[in-house]
Amino acid sequence: CRRSTVRRRLALPARTLRCRRPRHGPRSRSPRPRPRRSSAARPRARGIVPRHGGPSRMHDGHVSGASRTTGTLFGYRRARVTLAVQETPGSVPILLLELAMQTGRFMQEMGAEHLRVALECEKKPPGAGAGIGRTRLLDEPLWTAYVNGRKIGYAMRREPTEDDLTVMQLLRTVSVGAGVLPNDVMGCDTAEGQEAGDLAYMRARFDRVVGSRDSESLYMLNPDGNNGPELSIFFIRI
Repeated sequence: CRRSTVRRRLALPARTLRCRRPRHGPRSRSPRPRPRRSSAARPRARGIVPRHGGPSRMHDGHVSGASRTTGTLFGYRRARVTLAVQETPGSVPILLLELAMQTGRFMQEMGAEHLRVALECEKKPPGAGAGIGRTRLLDEPLWTAYVNGRKIGYAMRREPTEDDLTVMQLLRTVSVGAGVLPNDVMGCDTAEGQEAGDLAYMRARFDRVVGSRDSESLYMLNPDGNNGPELSIFFIRI
């Protein structure tokens, strides 16, 4: 009996020992990242256009989704410069904006590599009068003007005068270019006209981009894609 018992004990399989891993405490959670403030929520200095790389352009320099328009900057050298926006070079201007800067000085600013003109107007509060919310952006009468972030004064929308229509008539066959119209051509061959200087102009094609009902942009297209100065005009209602 003792031998059989020993045999039975020897026949039992050996028991394997399992090592249990020590239990750790609860895992420490990493702190959640603080949400970043969006660019729209950050306060923006007036007259400074955010640098986001500009609009996406196609191989020919045209901005995708933009409409083509004609822009003319003109004025007597010692008088204020005027911006005229037309659908075609021979059409009546849809916008005439007079800036508080002399034409000669503005043409000097055009010598810079990048020239950004920001025009800002304020939204009217609710109940300020009839027709609130129906005014188109380019129909706003008064703007605050900035050139490369520097405030130059105000810009005022006005109706075309006889001199404006004369300039548009003389430039009806010019699609792109810059030059001078002498006083005798303009019919200002007087002492007052001589004091104001000749009338200088700069005409180019622009891509018009409508961002929203409160923002529009004009991007000048350089002819033949040459490396000329870049001019951007921004209309913002804040």
